[in-house]
Amino acid sequence: MTFRCLSQDVVPLEDIVINNSYFGQRLYTVLAGLEKEFKLKFDFKKDELPDFFLGDKYYDNVPLAAVIGDIFNQLNLRYKIESNRTIIIRKNPKELLQLRQPTRQNFTFRGQVVDKETGETLPYATIYVKNTLLGTTSNVDGYFSILNMPSDTSTVIIQYIGYKSTEIKLYPEMLSEKGPTVFSISGSADELDEVVILAQQEHMIKSSGISTLSVSPKQLAALPSLGEKDIFRSLQLLPGISATNETSSGLYVRGGTPDQNLVLFDGFTVYHVDHFYGFFSAFNANAIKDVQLYKGGFEAKYGGRISSVVDLTGKNGNTESASGNVGISAISVNGSVEAPFDDGKGSIFIGARRSFTDIIRSGLYKDVFDLFEEDNQNTQQGPGAGPGGGGGRFGFNQIENEPDFYFYDLNAKISYRPSAKEIVSISFYNGVDKLDNSNDFSNQGFGGFGGFGGGNGGNGGNLNINNNTTDLNSWGNMGSSIRWGRQWSDKIFTSTVLSYSRYFTDRDSYSLTEVTRDDSTFTMRNGTVEDNNVVDFTFKSEVEYQLSRSHMLGFGVQSTDNRINYTQVRNDTLNILDRDDKGYTAAFYAQDTWRPSESLTVVPGIRLSWYSGTSQTYTEPRISVSYELSERLTVKGAWGKYYQFVTRVVREDFTQGSRDFWLMATDDVNPVSSATHYIAGFSFELDQFLFDMEAYHKDMQGLTEYTLRFSNNFRAQDQGTTELFYEGTGYARGVEFLLQKKVGAYTGWIGYTLSEVIHNFPGIADHSFYALNDQTHEFKAVNSLRAGNWTFSATWIYATGKPYTSPVGGYEITLLDGTVNSYVSVGEKNAFRLPDYHRMDVSVNYGWDWGSKAKAEVGLSVFNAYNRTNVWYKTFTIAEDELIVTDVNTVGFTPNLFINLMF
Repeated sequence: MTFRCLSQDVVPLEDIVINNSYFGQRLYTVLAGLEKEFKLKFDFKKDELPDFFLGDKYYDNVPLAAVIGDIFNQLNLRYKIESNRTIIIRKNPKELLQLRQPTRQNFTFRGQVVDKETGETLPYATIYVKNTLLGTTSNVDGYFSILNMPSDTSTVIIQYIGYKSTEIKLYPEMLSEKGPTVFSISGSADELDEVVILAQQEHMIKSSGISTLSVSPKQLAALPSLGEKDIFRSLQLLPGISATNETSSGLYVRGGTPDQNLVLFDGFTVYHVDHFYGFFSAFNANAIKDVQLYKGGFEAKYGGRISSVVDLTGKNGNTESASGNVGISAISVNGSVEAPFDDGKGSIFIGARRSFTDIIRSGLYKDVFDLFEEDNQNTQQGPGAGPGGGGGRFGFNQIENEPDFYFYDLNAKISYRPSAKEIVSISFYNGVDKLDNSNDFSNQGFGGFGGFGGGNGGNGGNLNINNNTTDLNSWGNMGSSIRWGRQWSDKIFTSTVLSYSRYFTDRDSYSLTEVTRDDSTFTMRNGTVEDNNVVDFTFKSEVEYQLSRSHMLGFGVQSTDNRINYTQVRNDTLNILDRDDKGYTAAFYAQDTWRPSESLTVVPGIRLSWYSGTSQTYTEPRISVSYELSERLTVKGAWGKYYQFVTRVVREDFTQGSRDFWLMATDDVNPVSSATHYIAGFSFELDQFLFDMEAYHKDMQGLTEYTLRFSNNFRAQDQGTTELFYEGTGYARGVEFLLQKKVGAYTGWIGYTLSEVIHNFPGIADHSFYALNDQTHEFKAVNSLRAGNWTFSATWIYATGKPYTSPVGGYEITLLDGTVNSYVSVGEKNAFRLPDYHRMDVSVNYGWDWGSKAKAEVGLSVFNAYNRTNVWYKTFTIAEDELIVTDVNTVGFTPNLFINLMF
């Protein structure tokens, strides 16, 4: 029922005061009297207004608003005084919000999305207006703008990976005209007056574009892992990314290799993503806030790599209160602290992790070490034999040792807000692995000797061997960035980053061997010094300009100064390879997110890169298209050209601390790599399910392979290596399927990839061959169930075998001194396949509140739960002119226990 007043002569609401007592009067009568006396309008439902008589209270010169508040607060009724002198009364506060009268229409709606508990800004959140097709995505600082907002009483829905979808009813006082309105969202199920939690469970992954996935570090941490919560290991469970590389945290994305991925952490480039022989990634999951994965067809703002992009955003720190986290697993301990500044404008985050494998050798460490010790035995060899191709290696001598190994990493970040429109952050990362693989070996009274380099037996008298080996290795990353982000107006946002990155690997190995046979003694000395350093200085400035509702322009500049040196010296004087390359890259990009209609989105872009190593400009046009056939069905496609100016060259040394080295692209040994991406697909989305399919084709040129395997007669170790670089081409093609259960107590996905990766290196083979990372079929099932405080997870992986090269024969030659050298005849490159791979991992976590301010979590994970014997590679040994083939297997059944405390 509504009471109306028709008089035009009214007193301003703020000037109305009450001098009266309504003792014993019925509420309905009081409202009618106020309407008549002060020209008001009360809007209420009669069935919600109780038959209430006011008490004995006198209002002496009390403002009208205070009187109304006093009356309705007694009755638990919500009210709102509108500017048009209407007073809305409702029992349901949500209904009250829905009846608010708008004061602005078709305006620019500005906001920022943050975490309710910590105040962390939430990048790449999705914001859209309910019952319309208006929407946008927040930028890296959580800012967003929506042009032509229908009204300031509209309803918006905010979605962010790892959080429940949240519906917020706007009202005029909520929106600031001086700056962006801050919207705090939470993963809890609490309901506020203006907030409705829509989803029942947070997403783990979210398809947010063409070949693009948003990933929740918080949710992925619940998945089974080998010792550590690992973001990159979890990414390997997605379709299109190989999950069978147990000894590498690097991502093999759609036929690419890890060095072809651009990995960014708070704006600086990370060149090496492995810890602990590759079993763990270099990133502490507790320090990461957001992960954006672009599997292909990525936008023009990214450059310098030809395969994919992983863009990581580190935590800024808690802006609400001090908090922390400590944890321990079978491999390492970790901890973090975060706290706000006193002025409330900034925060600091510090996180650290260190393995204790140099102090306590757990069962997990021994399992991993045993695997690599077996590999070490199979790769200790002399000039008489060379390594095999593909998945095979050839080895003979065996040396037992127990290395001293540990790793650590440190994250630190300071964030400060000079104003509501800008943020300045300084981020730092340092991660190091150290390996002391030194050993002493003594064998007295050995009855036979078969040569000093890879032989297998021979004739001789009693033999005493004493060997002392010093083998020190270290490798790691260091990175830092200073970033300034500012929202200049409703339409313009800028981000400027100055970054430094360094990757290094140092190896110093020296071996002294004394051999005594009867009365004669001779000494062998062998040493290797190997250093690789990559230094990267980058300046990058980006602009986002909301030109109109249909056009979001993006453009920017980037300059990168690289210096890469690689040195390999043997026996102090013999330079095997000594390169010190410098390269400068200057790039400009421009793109437009164009929405010609509510259903069609087109993103054309271009990137121009000038590279000093070749003094050429490289043009990289790109375009992506998506069209919504219906509210649930979207078709999509992308095409683009990509170039890469630094390359990682993979080596054979699987346990020597560095398995690779980086080089600049040059005209002599390492050309500029390039790739052209073709992508097409569709997605069908329901409230709880997502089905996504994408087909891709990727042409690659300027590939480089450094190999000793196929050099004639297995070149001696003192021979130069420059001529062992081979240039080739290739292509990768395939189709990916993803079926995801997005919400509910049970979540997860099923992924399947059918693919083919072909390489063509004329200097290695006279025809095309399967690449080492070719895998025809790969199936993955990821499952997670939450039941109260318990979380149960299981993953299963099945994949067909990878290719390898097998010898077709072998023979032995006995020299005049009795030394026996073994030689093999290598067959077609990668013509054979390893057995199929499959593995199940399971985990169970239990979390509980520890007091009023702390939470605890304990979990058990089992890697390779049914102890499947998967073949890592094969070794080939010649014994008495017979070829002996041995399988080297991956890690078997491996449990791990972890405990975390959050306070």
